[in-house]
Amino acid sequence: MERTYICIDLKSYYASVECVQRGLDPLKADLLVADESRSDKTICLAVSPSLKAKGVPSRPRLFEARQAIRKYEAEHHAKVDYIVARPQMAEYERVSAKIYEIYLRYVAPEDVHVYSIDECFLDVTGYLYAYEKEAERTGTNAARVMAVTMIRDVLRTTGITATVGIGTNLYLAKVAMDIVAKKAPPDSVRRGVLLQDLRHRRGDPDRPRLGRRAGHDEGHQVLPERRPLAQQRAGAAAPVQV
Repeated sequence: MERTYICIDLKSYYASVECVQRGLDPLKADLLVADESRSDKTICLAVSPSLKAKGVPSRPRLFEARQAIRKYEAEHHAKVDYIVARPQMAEYERVSAKIYEIYLRYVAPEDVHVYSIDECFLDVTGYLYAYEKEAERTGTNAARVMAVTMIRDVLRTTGITATVGIGTNLYLAKVAMDIVAKKAPPDSVRRGVLLQDLRHRRGDPDRPRLGRRAGHDEGHQVLPERRPLAQQRAGAAAPVQV
């Protein structure tokens, strides 16, 4: 039986948490996460999507981010009022654990493969039947309905938006998210949920074997499984609600 995996990445996660904490829209606010008390050479742990759109790279040193902002201001004759937020790792871990608990409303813990504080893979194969009627009603497919339902729950509960990829193995789900979905403009209806499904795009006969050529079994072992603090802090598994 062909399996279906969903890969979820929380968009500009540290910056998004800081924006939500300040009552700002994570997609529109101009914010850097960096400890400026360390010096201008400190690394920015996160850059908000709005600043990225203004030319600030993803992981710059603070002085590089400021240079990019000054360049944008000079070119556009406009002042950018941005925030430099000091990192709060304990808060990021707390919110990540809360989001992990949201995932457990939809799938069992053994089907959640946590990769990092802001990224995970879910094997949703055994849960898609519950979304088939809604998929038929809306003219889409069950995996998309389930993914959007989960991400809307995360957005409603935490204010954090996400990028989602769907594939027949971990590798394709990751590719769908990183290469395709992240480059798409936010869906105004779903408010920032970027979703791409690669399950039915296998015209190239070599595509399913990409992972195997790299020494893996069709991508299932492309990424090592991790069990970070978010999973530990979630405690007992919440009931599965599908």
